[in-house]
Amino acid sequence: MLKLIPPILGPDLLGILRAMGHGDEIAIVDANYPADAAGPALVRLDGISATDVLDAVLTLLPLDDFVDNAVFVMQTVGDASKREPVVEAFDTIVQQHEPKMSVAALERFAFYDRVKQGYAIVQTGERRLYGNILLKKGIIRPDG
Repeated sequence: MLKLIPPILGPDLLGILRAMGHGDEIAIVDANYPADAAGPALVRLDGISATDVLDAVLTLLPLDDFVDNAVFVMQTVGDASKREPVVEAFDTIVQQHEPKMSVAALERFAFYDRVKQGYAIVQTGERRLYGNILLKKGIIRPDG
């Protein structure tokens, strides 16, 4: 155990978060997501919710404030304006860690394509539909 590091972040995921560079993207996805076939490095956190993983990851990972959007979720198929409860929970967690950030939505297949180009995927045991989020890593500024 280490101080101040959430225990659900094991050595594989910590190594990935540390190795990622500015602009690299990591996806936290639900249990239904086709993660094995997507391509990037995969870390499995079965039995842990995507919201718990997001909260833990954002204790360590800065988000990119050089771009308009550094956080993306998958749009609800058939109703792009609908926000699923899990997306509302994601938004609340993002706001707690990065108050200036907002969550943007990507069409389902655009989300899949973007994840395939990412650095890594964390597959959770999340069972709520649309429990998928993509984060773009930022920088640690010298003054903070």
